[in-house]
Amino acid sequence: MKNNFKLISVAVLSMVIGFTASNFAVSDVPSNYKVAVVDVQKVVKNSKQVSALKAEQTKKVADLTKYVQTAKANIAKEKDSTKKKALEDKYNKELAAKKSAIEKDYATKLLAIDKSISNVIKEKAKAGNYNLVLSKGVVLAGGDDITSSVSTAVAALK
Repeated sequence: MKNNFKLISVAVLSMVIGFTASNFAVSDVPSNYKVAVVDVQKVVKNSKQVSALKAEQTKKVADLTKYVQTAKANIAKEKDSTKKKALEDKYNKELAAKKSAIEKDYATKLLAIDKSISNVIKEKAKAGNYNLVLSKGVVLAGGDDITSSVSTAVAALK
C-alpha cells in the first residue's frame, strides 16, 4: 500500500512538473510572433518555370523516342549478325548517354527552380516580418496564408 502511494505521488508530481515546464516554454513565445503558411504544391503547379521545364522534358522524351525508333529500324535493316550486335551496342551506349544527360539537365534545372522558389518564400517571409513559415500541408489551423503573394512573385521570375 505504501509503495502504491509513493508511486502515485511520484506520478502526480511528475505530471505537475511537466505541465509547469510546458507553461514556461509556451510563455517564452513573444506575443508578436508571426507564422505564415504556403501551399508549396500550388506555387509549383502555377510556376511558369516548372511548366516550361515540363514542356522541355516532354520534347526531349519525344526526341529520345524518335531516336530509339530510328535505331530499331537501322538495326532491323542489318542482316549480318555481327554488325547487328555492334549496332545494338552502339545505339545502347548512345541511348544511355543521352538519357543520362537529359536526367542530369532536368535535375539541375529542377534544383535551380526549387532554390528560386525557396528564395521567394524567404523574401516574402522577411518582408512580412514572419518568424516562421510552414508548408500548408502540415498546418491544421492558423498562420497567415502567403501563397498568393509567393505565386505572384514566382510567376514574375524568368
